[in-house]
Amino acid sequence: MAKSDFKTDDDLACRAAEEFVNLYYETFDKRRRQLTKLYMDSATLVWNGNPISGQEALIEFFDMLPSSQFHVTLFDCQSVHEQATLGQKTVLVVTNGSVKFEGNKQHYFTQNFLLTLHTTPSNSVWKIASDCFRFHDWAS
Repeated sequence: MAKSDFKTDDDLACRAAEEFVNLYYETFDKRRRQLTKLYMDSATLVWNGNPISGQEALIEFFDMLPSSQFHVTLFDCQSVHEQATLGQKTVLVVTNGSVKFEGNKQHYFTQNFLLTLHTTPSNSVWKIASDCFRFHDWAS
């Protein structure tokens, strides 16, 4: 792949990542039952060290969580070069912020997503292939 093609793909992926971050956390807070539609069928979520794989397990996990209010303070993204992903367009998205689950104290968190582009004749959509979420609470 030529350097300019990678730059173009990287710019497109980062714009998609920004849209994804907004969609993901709004869906998590307001329409959680729709959240699994953003994941590939074979996706794995690692939540504070606990792996959850497959659509049914993800649905059960998200259903058991109390209502939430996420606030993303920053995010970063970068394309993963297609040589590393066997030609699959992939982007790494890293987010940081805070979340308050109903009945719990506010937590700081970091979340890493690997998104892959899925293209059909009618559209292209980024789906979560891997998701790693971790609380960061330091003793005061």
